[in-house]
Amino acid sequence: MEKIRDIMTDQVECCSLLDNVYEVALKMKELNVGVIPIVDQEKLVGMITDRDIVLKCIAEKHPASSKVEKIMSNELITITADASSKDAVKLMADHQIRRLPVVEGEKLIGIVSLGDFAVRELTDDQAKIALSGISESNFNEMRH
Repeated sequence: MEKIRDIMTDQVECCSLLDNVYEVALKMKELNVGVIPIVDQEKLVGMITDRDIVLKCIAEKHPASSKVEKIMSNELITITADASSKDAVKLMADHQIRRLPVVEGEKLIGIVSLGDFAVRELTDDQAKIALSGISESNFNEMRH
């Protein structure tokens, strides 16, 4: 079974607590990504997704100059580099998340996404399991 360190992306662009929502959105556009980790020094303190920007900033009529702390998720689900890919898939499915920060203590060292599993040939269909768990939750949200 593969370890997370073997499949994670270890060059992760971040923003800090000093940045505002506009700067995060601009970085997302430049990098063509849907999530930006928020760090204080090297400590992971939050994550902001493109969905967070829409729902917690724009839809609530907050200015783009709002600090990231106002909209970031700070209840984080993380994994260590030594964990197995199976553990990561279970966490992602259980918590309906598509991206999982990889930490060493509180320090962000990488990120693993559902796409990282999809491009690998995993014999036990791990990406399919995670995606079905995530998609089922999203489908149920749309029905309400």
